[in-house]
Amino acid sequence: MTTINIQKMMADSGVAFGTSGARGLVSQMTGEVCAAYTLAFIQGLNLARPGQKIALGMDLRPSSPEIAQACVAGIRQAGCDVDFCGVLPTPALALYALVNGLPAIMVSGSHIPFDRNGIKFYRADGEISKADEAAMTSATVDVQTVSAELPAINPAALTQFRQRYTNLFGHDLLNSWRVGVYEHSSAARDVLKEVLAELGAEVIGLERTDTFVPIDTEAVGEADRQRGRNWASEYKLDALISTDGDGDRPLIGDETGEWLRGDIVGLLCAKFLGADTVVTPVSCNTAIEASGWFKQVIRTRIGSPYVIAGMEDVHSGGVAGFEANGGFLAGNGLSVNGKALAPLPTRDSLLPALALLAMASTQGVKLSGLLQGLPQRYTASDRIQAFPVANSWALLERLQADETAYRGLWGDTLGELVNSDTTDGLRLTFANGEIVHLRPSGNAPELRCYAEAEDMARAELLVSSTLKRIAGR
Repeated sequence: MTTINIQKMMADSGVAFGTSGARGLVSQMTGEVCAAYTLAFIQGLNLARPGQKIALGMDLRPSSPEIAQACVAGIRQAGCDVDFCGVLPTPALALYALVNGLPAIMVSGSHIPFDRNGIKFYRADGEISKADEAAMTSATVDVQTVSAELPAINPAALTQFRQRYTNLFGHDLLNSWRVGVYEHSSAARDVLKEVLAELGAEVIGLERTDTFVPIDTEAVGEADRQRGRNWASEYKLDALISTDGDGDRPLIGDETGEWLRGDIVGLLCAKFLGADTVVTPVSCNTAIEASGWFKQVIRTRIGSPYVIAGMEDVHSGGVAGFEANGGFLAGNGLSVNGKALAPLPTRDSLLPALALLAMASTQGVKLSGLLQGLPQRYTASDRIQAFPVANSWALLERLQADETAYRGLWGDTLGELVNSDTTDGLRLTFANGEIVHLRPSGNAPELRCYAEAEDMARAELLVSSTLKRIAGR
């Protein structure tokens, strides 16, 4: 038996909490570390009781089964039972846990490279809060075993997730639609194809692979952009759908294969679902306010715990949350064609994808037609990888210390600075309406850059030139 203080373990191992659970290099996520985190979850949230089940799922990363085995060992050591749901999207596990009143653990590193992985934790009523995280990280646990055989898979969670959407949308909704699904290594690839087919679409699977592909829906590479255009042309697609690795962030392409920005996807989805209030991070497009569609827009720090906290503060009307990555959180009071949508306050990729297809289908327009009439505000984003977090914060501190320091990066190309927002990182707004936002990633050693302008080319130029200048310093 090994006694482990979680705070010390985090410092020693490098596996620490970011914006979406505990993450680190696979080499750091030993059986002992993962079993200790599992025990800290159960102990910190007082979950251990006779007959307590904990739902467990995982993505398709090569390291995920071994980490899941360590989680099984921790769950059983705590005297709880394992409800193993196998490989499935994170929102499917979250829905199953919510409906059945179970705590849950998801083994996934989401979109980050395959040499990293992570563990996400859920209470019976949804994602853990920052207060829950603090309770876990202050725990001291005794680890007895670090691995156990995975139990037989319970398919109920995937069935429930599929039925959530096939029961909500009409079965002939997508008749005559040809939809490509970029499968890669997404844990959502099978259920996504099944749901689309049940709603009447002709589904074409594309590039399924057993090799893990780290799709980041906030930083789509040029190779994937060109793939989208090629597939749309070759297969005469009406839409192209994909997700990140664990299926909680959508990637949606129109009939030309152009990928839609996640915050625009969220904006349209919230409109379709009849939201009165939108809760969204400070990094998302200002077209949300400019659209005039919502009674209230609440801005938060980046990360689903902050969005969820903002949603919980709203006590009337339809409430929706979404992030720049496109992950959509369904709150109270939303509906589809008069049918109430049960809340699912965790990032989901299927709901926004289906909402946009339904919106286009019912309006009789192509997917690109949904963008017509939106305020002309365009956002772009990318990141510098392998950029230490300490370096990111040092840069932001220098820029914040001197109101003219930003000219060292951009010269006079951006004009007069009119607002500096430090809600999350540093978001600079200039007199011409352009915005540049720098922020260290909460999940990996990366510096992210977001930009907003009146045309897409300019937004992309702001991002690329900013990151090049920072990398060259």
